[in-house]
Amino acid sequence: MTYNFDPDRWYDNEYSLLEQALKQGRMTPAEFDCRVEALSGKYDDMVARLDGTYQLPEQSK
Repeated sequence: MTYNFDPDRWYDNEYSLLEQALKQGRMTPAEFDCRVEALSGKYDDMVARLDGTYQLPEQSK
């Protein structure tokens, strides 16, 4: 199984959207910081799930 998903590119795209909103005045610097922190948390969780190889669950005998 292969993944066509690039978490780094996803993060960069999402961060760019937040930067745009900040520059356009659609959010405050405090909101920006809060949303970047949440975005980073989502990114870390995602990378943790994608990291490693797939393993079959052990079957009980």
